[in-house]
Amino acid sequence: MTNTDTSPTEKAAPHTDGLDARLVVDRGGFRLDLRLTAAPGEVVALLGPNGAGKTTALRALAGLTPLTEGALRLDGRTLEEPSHRLRTPPEHRPVGVVFQDYLLFPHLTALDNVAFGPRCHGVPKAEARAQAADWLDRMGLTDRAGARPRALSGGQAQRVALARALATRPRLLLLDEPLAALDARTRLDVRSGLRRHLADFEAVAVLVTHDPLDAMVLADRLVVVEDGRIVQEGAPADISRRPRTDYIASLVGLNLYQGRADGHTVTLDGGTTTITTTEDLTGPVFVAFPPAAVTLHRDRPDSSARNLWRLEVAGMESHGDQIRVDLTGELPLLADLTTAAVAELSLHPGRPVWATLKATQTHAYPA
Repeated sequence: MTNTDTSPTEKAAPHTDGLDARLVVDRGGFRLDLRLTAAPGEVVALLGPNGAGKTTALRALAGLTPLTEGALRLDGRTLEEPSHRLRTPPEHRPVGVVFQDYLLFPHLTALDNVAFGPRCHGVPKAEARAQAADWLDRMGLTDRAGARPRALSGGQAQRVALARALATRPRLLLLDEPLAALDARTRLDVRSGLRRHLADFEAVAVLVTHDPLDAMVLADRLVVVEDGRIVQEGAPADISRRPRTDYIASLVGLNLYQGRADGHTVTLDGGTTTITTTEDLTGPVFVAFPPAAVTLHRDRPDSSARNLWRLEVAGMESHGDQIRVDLTGELPLLADLTTAAVAELSLHPGRPVWATLKATQTHAYPA
C-alpha cells in the first residue's frame, strides 16, 4: 500500500529541522547506502565519479526512485520509510528540483514557467504570475519574462529553472549538475550568481556534481560518494587538504599515497619505497603533495631535497598553462612543468629522469 496524501502519511519524528535520511536503493547489482543529514541553510554537494550513485541519491530524495530500506525525514516529518510502508509521492513533497537540462516547458514563457509551480499548489493564476514576476526580478530576468525557452541563453534558462524551483518555497532544493550545460565563460558568471541565491536560501540544498570547482564554490560541505558509499565528507578546505581516495586526490590535483609512518619516514604499502615528510607520525598514514612540487632532472642531481627517485616518462598532456607529466617507476607520480622546462629537459615518453621533492612540500596525516 502506498500513501498518496502528504498530511496523513508524514509521520512525526523527534528530529530538528533539516534533512535526516538514510538512503538505501538496490538496483540489480548496484546498492546505494548513504547517511545524509543537513541543517536549514546548508548547501551539501554530492561529489563522485560516474556511476557512483549521485543521481540515484538525488532521485531518491525527490521521490522519483523508491527507497529499498532506510528513511527520509525532512523538518521532523517522515516522507518515506519502507519498513512502515510509508511513501509520500513526489508531487506532495516540499522539494524543488533543478535538472541538468532545466526541462523548461517550451510552449510557456519564462513567467509562466515560473508560475507553474505555485499554480500546481492551488495558487490563483494572477497571484502565481505576480509571484513569478518577483522571482524573475530577483534573478535579474524581468526583461525576459515574456520570452520562451528557445529565446533564452543557457545562463538565462538556468536562472528561470532555479526561479521555478524556488517559487514553490521548497524545504529541500535539489540541483542536478545545474551548470553542466553551460559554456566555460557563462558558467563562471552563473556560478557566482547561483552562489548568491543559495546563500539566501533558508532551507536545505543538495547539489549533485562531478565538477570539483562547482562543489568547492557552491557547497558548505562535500559528501564524496564512490560505489554507492560515502568515502569522505567535510568542509571543502578539509577534503582538498586531506584526500582519502585516489579519486578525491585526482579531483583536487594531488599525488596521494598510503603507507606506514615511523617518525618522518613513510614506507609505502606494497614495497620498500619511502617518502620523507615534515610531520612526525607513527602508524598508517596518507601522504599527499601537489604535482607542481616535483622537480625533474635529466641527471642525478646534487640536491638538498630529502626525496629522490629514478623514474621514466610515461606520457604528457596540457594542463592549464603547464604540462602534466605522468611518471612511472619506483614511485608513480604526476609532475607539473612549464613548457620551457619540458623543452629544456627534452622530455618524451620513455625518457628516464630523476625526480626530487622537498619534505616541506609533502603533507602526511593519519589514515
